[in-house]
Amino acid sequence: MRTRSLFLSLAAAIVAAGLALFVVNPASAAATTATFAKTSDWGSGWQGQYTITNGGTSPITSWKVEFDLPAGTAVASYWDALLTTSGQHSTFTNRSWNGTIAPGATVTFGFLGTGSGAPTGCKLNGASCTGTTGPSPSSPTPSSSVTTPAPGATPVARNGQLRVCGRQLCNQAGKPIQLRGMSTHGLQWYANCVNDNSLNVLAREWGADVLRISMYIQEGGYETDPAGFTAKVNDYIQKAYDRGMYAIVDWHMLSPGDPNFNLARAKTFFQQVAAKNKDKTNILYEIANEPSDVHWSAIKSYADQIIPVIRAQDPDGVVLVGTEDWSSLGASGDGQGVSRILANPVNATNIMYTFHFYAASHDDYYLTTFRDAISRLPMFVTEFGTQEATGDGGNNFSRAQQYLDLMAQNKVSWVNWNYSDDMRSGAVFTEGTCAAGAYSGTARLKPAGAWIRDRIRTPDDF
Repeated sequence: MRTRSLFLSLAAAIVAAGLALFVVNPASAAATTATFAKTSDWGSGWQGQYTITNGGTSPITSWKVEFDLPAGTAVASYWDALLTTSGQHSTFTNRSWNGTIAPGATVTFGFLGTGSGAPTGCKLNGASCTGTTGPSPSSPTPSSSVTTPAPGATPVARNGQLRVCGRQLCNQAGKPIQLRGMSTHGLQWYANCVNDNSLNVLAREWGADVLRISMYIQEGGYETDPAGFTAKVNDYIQKAYDRGMYAIVDWHMLSPGDPNFNLARAKTFFQQVAAKNKDKTNILYEIANEPSDVHWSAIKSYADQIIPVIRAQDPDGVVLVGTEDWSSLGASGDGQGVSRILANPVNATNIMYTFHFYAASHDDYYLTTFRDAISRLPMFVTEFGTQEATGDGGNNFSRAQQYLDLMAQNKVSWVNWNYSDDMRSGAVFTEGTCAAGAYSGTARLKPAGAWIRDRIRTPDDF
């Protein structure tokens, strides 16, 4: 019964994702083509894509595309395929989840190229890419521990509605899990960096579990156009949902530091967002980004008023509550933030408290404060960087790794700041990346971007 149930579950997941199961037919590769296109070019490099089209009458069950690149041109990174190289010869083969192509259907894979050259001598399953009659090779075995999530195996599909159990973030089965992902920059400034293409890269190439949607209130944000920014947040929630990622709705109050200054706006916003998205299982609500210059009692009073507004629409969504002194748990103040929360906790269930850190600024004292907190409170790091607290300056990767190791050991979820091409060192992309639309691979990443991409891509333990 266990084996049969597993088979039925897998079959249902595949059908739900819009795929079909086929019998292997080697002759089915007839009239199949692979067409190459450069989707963007910035002089010193480019982004390319192959589209494989099954023009036959039977499904093919696996594919192999190989070609040569001229001297001075190379593949920098790739997605939705597996790659082996021999000199200037590249061979791409299907992943475990995209090898089957139904008659009339297509599959795409892409890569970044360095230099100015382009592929030549393309072969698909051993024959010309302009039309092949050769048999399909057997499906390859993935050679990397980092794989693109299969349909039905995304973070949301695997974990469902999250909840807080004890001090842990748990999935629908009650298993403690750790989410890892990226925060947008302010939507009023860098919305052009958050689009279908960039989110495809974040979800499929980086393997992110969660997107934090950072909506500033002041500084040209929500207060200037409440309806417009609410619609934008709802759109990004849907985009995250479509890609199987969780979405943190970040009420990014920063200045003034008292969350009660925006209490009426927050009630309106969270009521509308929760009502719109209450049937989705991918939402977490971060109700106060970085409170500052206020006592914990003021933050708690705010949370005690906002959480019922959310719960009236969405009784299940996890709520994330900011902490004193820029969500440092009081480490940037008198260091007593954890004790004050324990003495006077938020009057609600299914909540977690937030901690923010920047590794080049926040030393052992902050790390010790955080370590103490995770032993006594449910914690979620909704923002951190490897650089200084300004989001700029040099990176301290060794210090950042200490924090990440602690969070991995204790299954504390985290989100990095930020997924944009801002000039500061904390933005993962080099300036101009979003205008070029060149998000894939590592060629356009700053050092902090390459570092965090590698850590998001390590396998999840769901």
